[in-house]
Amino acid sequence: MIEMPPLQFASSNGIRIGYYDAGPATDTPPLVLCHGWPELAFSWRHQIKALSEAGIRVIAPDQRGFGASDRPQPVEAYDIEQLTGDLVGLLDHLAIDKAIFVGHDWGGFVVWQMPLRHPTRVAGVVGINTPHTARPPNDPVAIFRKRFGDSMYIVQFQDPAREPDRIFASRVEQTFDVFMKKPLPRKQGVVAEGLAAADGDAAKPNLAFPQMVLAYDASRDTREPILSPQEKQVFVDTYSATGFTGGINWYRNMTRNWQRSADLDLIVRVPSLMIMAENDAVLPPSAADGMEKLVPDLEKYLVRDCGHWTQQEKPDEVSAKLIEWRRRRFG
Repeated sequence: MIEMPPLQFASSNGIRIGYYDAGPATDTPPLVLCHGWPELAFSWRHQIKALSEAGIRVIAPDQRGFGASDRPQPVEAYDIEQLTGDLVGLLDHLAIDKAIFVGHDWGGFVVWQMPLRHPTRVAGVVGINTPHTARPPNDPVAIFRKRFGDSMYIVQFQDPAREPDRIFASRVEQTFDVFMKKPLPRKQGVVAEGLAAADGDAAKPNLAFPQMVLAYDASRDTREPILSPQEKQVFVDTYSATGFTGGINWYRNMTRNWQRSADLDLIVRVPSLMIMAENDAVLPPSAADGMEKLVPDLEKYLVRDCGHWTQQEKPDEVSAKLIEWRRRRFG
């Protein structure tokens, strides 16, 4: 298993952030690697090793609510203003003027917001699976509810009783057994037990994630794991200690973030790269269609035969693209 650099801590934006720092301190601009849910800075272990060995500085925080970082109690402590502010505070702690921000899944939403909210601190942006999109015409949670129903995981995550939090926390290993697998080839026409849509349509993903975890039967899951047993144990041990509420609180701010973004200029004015995964059912490549209208200096790259957990499922390809793009665009 790849060893992480030493864990360090920074006082940032009123909280303590745990982070990893590798590669030459003189390399600029460094890459700040921002994970999604339910992940950790450990999700970037392959890129930390490959990029630092290539002479590129990389910094990977456990973001607010995750891993070694603080987990404030108020739900509103996890809105997009706080999440982007944490990254600015981390740069301040490290005396870094500008960085390239790389984000996967929820981390992607955060990094696309960085040049909009903190333009003087951003040299470039890389989204992995997560595109930059126009502001929805209505509350995004209401849109998800109308399109996918009340069982859709983001809708369920709004539950003030926090039932999803308890389900995941009571079945931590099962949660990662459900999530951290490669998708089955579509040509097989079947999906693993508990992963089909409620109406049995194998082409349509089941987005009722808490119920998938409750119903999971490992003996009927033929998908290939992304994590080795030792790697999975890192996630299981960490989330057994922290629970899932911190990360789920990011979703509980989607309406608040939408309400507070009405006057935001959405044009990203820095060099940008969009890495898409061919078989991501939640964030498909088509989600990035039309991004060029909002991101004028955009390059797109498709990782074929890959599901949602791109930097862990195809680590060598993702690392190679990051190194190539960084050198070509920034020297």
